[in-house]
Amino acid sequence: MSDRETAPATHKYGQSPQWARINRTSLALDALDLATFKSSTVNYKISLWNPEANGLRYLKTLTYNLAADLSPENRARLARIRNRDVGAPITVTVDGDRVCLDYLQAVHELEFVSRSVKLDGARVLEIGAGYGRSCHAVLSNHDVAEYVIVDLENCLTLSRDYLRAVLTPERFGRVRFLGIDEVDGLLGGPAFDLCLNIDSFAEMNEETARNYLTVIDTVATAFYTKNPVGKYLDYSLDRQYDGEEAVRLALGSGLLRDIVDVHDASAVREHAARFVAVYRPGPEWTLVEDGWARPWTFYWQALYARTAS
Repeated sequence: MSDRETAPATHKYGQSPQWARINRTSLALDALDLATFKSSTVNYKISLWNPEANGLRYLKTLTYNLAADLSPENRARLARIRNRDVGAPITVTVDGDRVCLDYLQAVHELEFVSRSVKLDGARVLEIGAGYGRSCHAVLSNHDVAEYVIVDLENCLTLSRDYLRAVLTPERFGRVRFLGIDEVDGLLGGPAFDLCLNIDSFAEMNEETARNYLTVIDTVATAFYTKNPVGKYLDYSLDRQYDGEEAVRLALGSGLLRDIVDVHDASAVREHAARFVAVYRPGPEWTLVEDGWARPWTFYWQALYARTAS
């Protein structure tokens, strides 16, 4: 076991105790099988909740309904993303197209961002990319100049292998992968037109997430985030599936740790106001747009832009 796993809080951008445990267990390097990871415990930790807790039929029903409701623009975005079946995802077929929940979310996120940020020719930074589906979606739909991924070692291994498998060599050549020891090297370098953080700041130590917000404040001109508005404690959902330790670590991570009734839209909206304030990278940033991030009841998304001086 590496020092990074045993002492997760010692690095300025290091992993939280929650992620130290995940990297020792579900995301251990010997568990990263590119052929099947999307329907295994690997993906259940970085992108998709384990459907065994609530039933595969419900996941497929949700996916089907979201896919059937796609706008023509988002259907076109999805069609441009090739090789989505790599990793054996859980899919449904709508109008002859095999669709999974990961990429349905990706096109909705891309729609939200592209309304206000010009992505063609942009330099993009993503903090915590999981297996790389957002990068895959962006590069398949926009002619970005460079896409930089910052992540922990295990996820970098997976995203590098996955993106090499699904992207053309030319597009893959635009992706750069950075470990947490390399983050400070971004400071003072060329600006990024967009920084993304999707569902990972909530799983970091609070200090680590704030360190990353400082980096974003320094190197980016636009910032998109999609994360939970708080924590939930509903045993009917997860049945303590990963045990008490996993619940304890999850409740102690992130910037927003209030327990929220995730099935109450009013409670979610109330906590969304704090979400918008907490994720603002600095005083020189303004909120461009925010709103509910479907389909999860307690996820919110926001886009910020640096105020012109």
